[in-house]
Amino acid sequence: LLHGSANPIGGQRGLVKFRWGYAPAPMKITGADGFIKFALGENVKQSNWGDKSVVRYPQTRMGVEQTYINYFTKAREYSPPTPEGGLKTKGKNEITRRDLKLDALKEILEHKRFITCHSYVQSEITMLMNVADTFGFKVNTFTHVLEGYKIADKLKAHGANASTFADWWAYKYEVIDA
Repeated sequence: LLHGSANPIGGQRGLVKFRWGYAPAPMKITGADGFIKFALGENVKQSNWGDKSVVRYPQTRMGVEQTYINYFTKAREYSPPTPEGGLKTKGKNEITRRDLKLDALKEILEHKRFITCHSYVQSEITMLMNVADTFGFKVNTFTHVLEGYKIADKLKAHGANASTFADWWAYKYEVIDA
């Protein structure tokens, strides 16, 4: 189960097996690898949200890239609290509190959580692979990835999977070449 694609770094996903008559909790597959959804493109930068949607960051593709760089820099420097919970003293007057966002990103850096990324155009897909290479992790799967065929060699070299659809296109500009 993945949320929508309106944020560069979205929520953690749940892996379920639908079972008739079961409540949600028993449908969750325990022990499955952790994943998180990332997104690129017009949804993230709010291209088609109307003229009044200009207050949220990022509004550009460059801003999306900077969002990833900023958060992974924070995650690399993040020292989570001790397993007992509570606060952990970093230095004389510095205290680290648990940060659930950075916990998830730290798991990516430690190869314990994997990325599924909503994507369309080759420039953005390449950008995220470059960010990942800079920080020492891999993007597991690019979904939609309509221009992935243009950079298939880069996707293969990065070790990324691609999941696309074959019959839905031209509903917004970034899929015009599909």
